[in-house]
Amino acid sequence: MLNVKDASFGYTATPAVSEVTFHLPAGQALALIGPNGSGKTTLLKGLLGQIRQFSGTVAMAPDATIGYVPQTTEFDLTFPITAQQVVGMGLYTQRSWLRFSPNQEHRARVRRALRRVQLEDQADARFGTLSGGQRQRVLLARALVADPSLVLLDEPFNGLDPDSREVLLEIIDELKVDGVSLISSTHDLQLARRCCEYTLVLAGKQRACGPTKQVLAHARVDELLCT
Repeated sequence: MLNVKDASFGYTATPAVSEVTFHLPAGQALALIGPNGSGKTTLLKGLLGQIRQFSGTVAMAPDATIGYVPQTTEFDLTFPITAQQVVGMGLYTQRSWLRFSPNQEHRARVRRALRRVQLEDQADARFGTLSGGQRQRVLLARALVADPSLVLLDEPFNGLDPDSREVLLEIIDELKVDGVSLISSTHDLQLARRCCEYTLVLAGKQRACGPTKQVLAHARVDELLCT
């Protein structure tokens, strides 16, 4: 589904993350783990094409599309926007933002996406008034509304209560059954073990990659996470 070989990405004249090589099949998940500043978010933005790619290749199926779930800290919670309006932003990629005018089909897709994350009853609620878990699920719905082949999640479980965490895990499982691939940055090794078939360890460059059970069995991984 996704093949990355010897890729490096960065924001200025120097790569911030390098030597990244992995293959992610359809319907499976990859955990990105590493200490703070290790390049997890940088790699996600590199895969999205939002920052400079210095070397290597990133190859996906010709008809593949990507959905992105950023950290909720990137949003101004005082901005007056509803949950369904946030989800609708996921359709802007299909048309120019300035000319976008949602029609009946778009509104139905937004409702389906909210139903999928169990928040259809909060469609008209202001985004900033929702709980942290609800906001994270709204952002996931925004990523899913355009039916992506690959979903990238940036620390999706940070600050979630146990109930919201379990709902998110169930949704990830359902997406994999539907053939959607996922890449999630996380500090939570339990998450990696619970729902990710593969794990990639970053610390400026790729330090390890492979089946989750094998990668997390190495003591060196614990050392990297503590740096």
